[in-house]
Amino acid sequence: MSAESPVQWSDQDRLLLEERVAAAELAWLTLDVDVATLRVEIDNFALVHHQLLGPLYARLDELDALIAEAVAVRTGDPEALRRAVEARSRVAEPDDPAAADLAPEPPAAAKVRPDREAQRIYRDLARRAHPDLTTDPAEQERRSAFIARVNEAYAQGDTAGLEELAGEWSTAPETAPDPDSPDRPDWLLRRLEWLTARIGQLATEQVRLERTPMGELLLLAPQEPERLLEELAEQLLARASDRRADLERLLGDDVVPGPTPSGRHNGGEDPSQHRPRTHAQENPTMFAQALPTTDAASVPADAALLDVREQDEWDAGHVDGALHVPIGQVVARIDELPDGKLYVLCRVGGRSAQVVQYLVAQGRDAVNVDGGMFAWEAAGRPMVGTDGREPFVL
Repeated sequence: MSAESPVQWSDQDRLLLEERVAAAELAWLTLDVDVATLRVEIDNFALVHHQLLGPLYARLDELDALIAEAVAVRTGDPEALRRAVEARSRVAEPDDPAAADLAPEPPAAAKVRPDREAQRIYRDLARRAHPDLTTDPAEQERRSAFIARVNEAYAQGDTAGLEELAGEWSTAPETAPDPDSPDRPDWLLRRLEWLTARIGQLATEQVRLERTPMGELLLLAPQEPERLLEELAEQLLARASDRRADLERLLGDDVVPGPTPSGRHNGGEDPSQHRPRTHAQENPTMFAQALPTTDAASVPADAALLDVREQDEWDAGHVDGALHVPIGQVVARIDELPDGKLYVLCRVGGRSAQVVQYLVAQGRDAVNVDGGMFAWEAAGRPMVGTDGREPFVL
């Protein structure tokens, strides 16, 4: 509302508008923090999920491929062969240089020419927000950061982005007229409009983040993501065990014995004429490989122990002398782990299984203690509680 506007604002109207803007400011700032925090939490959860569960997912993909290949060999069915090829294609091979050579080249950057409206907005913002228009160092820094965003939008020909930046600058708190200025109500209205738009954008981004695969997974247990990973690991280990059993049943009767020196069995007859031959390297012993595991009673008294539970679980009861690194910190603190064989503990063995998978993939000698601290307690192995309290497994 300019000074020439015929609309008159009463003191009460202006006070209510000030309160609405203040409330919108608070809602915007609160939502902005919430969305930024959610983004960080999802990124961190995705990193730990990939690092610790990735080997289990890769093992399942490999077992699925081997089962599909065994079925194809057994049946000779073209459809089974097609499914086997598809299953094998899903097996990740990140270190295969040939795959890297086949990766598509990134598309060339498209040339952009800003339209007339973009040029007009850019000139106006450069004129009003240029850092040289002030001598205050803090204000120069703020203006420089803002102009950098303007330059980026202009370089991309983003007219809509430039319009948003123009609205942001015109409604910034630093540009607010004095409380008694006749232009104050007009500025408040424009500020309220900008805040409402920003709140809508943030709400949309929050919904988008929550609907991503990692976001949906994290929302299942937002307060205990590490225990959610433990449950997922236990499910994946159970699925892998079932897959191994299926594969052993498929291969158990089909592995052709090695040839005699004459190259024939059963009086010189070639059994491959009657039975499908599996690949020589596919045998039940090889695919029964399991996570390095031991029971609690067999852990040596002087073994190096790693406890990956949370702080409250550790405080309730732990093995004296064990190293405590919660599962969510293992990746970042791997250099703190001692060399040599490391026995890994959690509450029941799920989280420790994830960590052992990860450590083995990094070339470390790690063993999962089956049953975790519950098994340790049941085996009568000694525990201590923090601050001398009576120990128990939480």
